[in-house]
Amino acid sequence: MSENLQLQLAINGQPHTMRVDPRVTLLDALREHLTLTGTKKGCDQGQCGACTVLINGKRVLSCLTLAAQANGQSVTTIEGLAQADGTLHPVQARFLEHDAFQCGYCTPGQIMSAVACIDEGHAGSADEIREYMSGNLCRCGAYPNIVEAIQQAAADLSKEAT
Repeated sequence: MSENLQLQLAINGQPHTMRVDPRVTLLDALREHLTLTGTKKGCDQGQCGACTVLINGKRVLSCLTLAAQANGQSVTTIEGLAQADGTLHPVQARFLEHDAFQCGYCTPGQIMSAVACIDEGHAGSADEIREYMSGNLCRCGAYPNIVEAIQQAAADLSKEAT
């Protein structure tokens, strides 16, 4: 029987302390211990991207990341992207505008990967976006709209930066 670990994480800018079994994934810690259910459990094998979150600004598959690996780190989930007043992140707004989702199940992971795609400078062309986003699957086939949404959000964010 393993001993629970006490973890300190900054989730969406808020400090959290939790005790978890060392084998608990970050995905399960978010969903079951913190009730942050926006991050989805898709394949639970790192193949679909539905569980994508950001740790210190870098995308990770939370189903393959132990919660203990995030100890002391800053984790951003889909719930943490919008501003406190409810203003959507530019990627979220463009996903809505471009109908870049259908059933919506993959959308949180798609959006989190799209934020990283833009932040890491991989939104220079449609082909580059498709390559970067290839780890995020959409069973409904909204890929063209997803690429358009990312291109527009990247342009928006570029304008904001200047």
